[in-house]
Amino acid sequence: MKINGNQVRKGTLLLIEGGLWRVTKTEATKTGKSGAYNQVEMKNITTGTKKNTRFRASETVERARVEERKMTYLYESDNGIVLMDPNTFDQIDVSSDVIGEDVVFLDDGMEVGVEFHEEDPLNIVLPPQVTLTIVETEPALKGQTVSSSFKPAVASNGLRVMVPQFINVDDEIVVETEERTYVKRAEK
Repeated sequence: MKINGNQVRKGTLLLIEGGLWRVTKTEATKTGKSGAYNQVEMKNITTGTKKNTRFRASETVERARVEERKMTYLYESDNGIVLMDPNTFDQIDVSSDVIGEDVVFLDDGMEVGVEFHEEDPLNIVLPPQVTLTIVETEPALKGQTVSSSFKPAVASNGLRVMVPQFINVDDEIVVETEERTYVKRAEK
């Protein structure tokens, strides 16, 4: 499917020169003389090489067809993770290269989206937010609970996150998976 150069966004999968490229960063720029363009940073799915390119708004690029399927996380294996299709109960192995550092957010039985291109799993789509338990943090200081200062904390999955002063050990918090930041205290 063809899309205009100004429609390329982070996470878009493109077919360029026979290779499959995932967009990792975009920056729309408009200059007086040369017109608008989209500065794009991409990473090749198979080789891992990175590339910077400019796409003009009038240019068209080929967007790869990606099918997203809901799957259930089962467990971590030696070379990645094992997921199960909840409808057919088929299990697939997904390489640790595909999941990357996001493996810390996976929990037994968690439903995730998996993007497939020609039956190859390319990307794991996590829920936008997850609930985690704080296992290590400094105690709250009196008088600091009102201000908007933050302190470091370690969640049950090993993730280090900055939390407000009123958060203590064993508190549950909601964390945004994309930015890996504190959102709010989990409701009980």
